[in-house]
Amino acid sequence: MQKEEQKEFLRSAHPIDPAMREEVMANLRAIEERHNVTVLFACESGSRGWGFASPDSDYDVRFIYVNRLPWYLTVTPRRDVIEVPISGDLDINGWDLRKALGLMRESNPTLLEWLRSPIVYRDDAVAMPRFRALSEAVFSNARAWHHYSSMAKKNFREHLQADEVRYKKYLYVLRPLLAARWIRTQPGVPPMRFADLAQHTLDAVRDAALIDEINALLEVKMRAGEAATSPRWPGIHAFIEAELAANAAEPITPLPQAEEAGLDAFLYETVLRFDAAAHQGGRA
Repeated sequence: MQKEEQKEFLRSAHPIDPAMREEVMANLRAIEERHNVTVLFACESGSRGWGFASPDSDYDVRFIYVNRLPWYLTVTPRRDVIEVPISGDLDINGWDLRKALGLMRESNPTLLEWLRSPIVYRDDAVAMPRFRALSEAVFSNARAWHHYSSMAKKNFREHLQADEVRYKKYLYVLRPLLAARWIRTQPGVPPMRFADLAQHTLDAVRDAALIDEINALLEVKMRAGEAATSPRWPGIHAFIEAELAANAAEPITPLPQAEEAGLDAFLYETVLRFDAAAHQGGRA
């Protein structure tokens, strides 16, 4: 156990109560029956997926589903999200496949994080490997970098200006800042886990003091409630200010992207496969 902890220089945990996992799976089956859809993918997003959940953090379940063929063949567009009323600690909602592919085309960071969540409840063995490959092929480093840079700047301005701040708000600035740094320094989509981001964007020697302070923040945050606060963390605060200034001074250079035709072909083939399976009384 001690050796495993040494592999990551940031604390990380992804607690999922077994009873809650069963409740999530039951909800997914009920959604399929109620809406006549097939859930292709479901994961944990938010703080449990990022690896720094508090004891009172919600379960943020997100999913991608495919409708039957007639749903797509209408003149009037239909609602392309499914939202389940929040029940206790469970928050569950999802996107139709066509909507998800449209967001993929825009390199939507939320969708890309879902695909890289360390906590997966449902993962279609045929559709999802191809879906992930498409997400990498059409990834726009410029769009994703601008999203994360803007998110960090906004969160810093809105939540970290007081002398007393919530623990999690520091992480809501650090995470997008490190994601933006990942995109600037290496190809491909950044990982979802905060510990993975840090391991590939911070230097264990040069940034040792910063890493120690982030670990101290994580230790407290993962034991405290979501609303817990503390005075400013000076090392983290200084790093954030320097990184925001660097982003403002040097915008990223866009890299070439793949053609988008593969998205249409994937949608067509996946809808037909699950529509045929539904008519045969089974699942593709």
